[in-house]
Amino acid sequence: DVDTGRLVLAAIAKVNAELGTTTIVITHNSAIAGMADRVLRLSCGRIVREEPNPNRITAEDVQW
Repeated sequence: DVDTGRLVLAAIAKVNAELGTTTIVITHNSAIAGMADRVLRLSCGRIVREEPNPNRITAEDVQW
């Protein structure tokens, strides 16, 4: 459900921020991709585009 999804995304973001870890999230949801500082687009198993994201959103801002 949406609330649990937001809790999980917030926990991932917290670990990333507090521990400085690299986090890889694979999703078909472009709204979730909005949380990333960098987005890689794949097609047929290959990276076809790399996009920096200077306007990151928080888990609370993700629209499902």
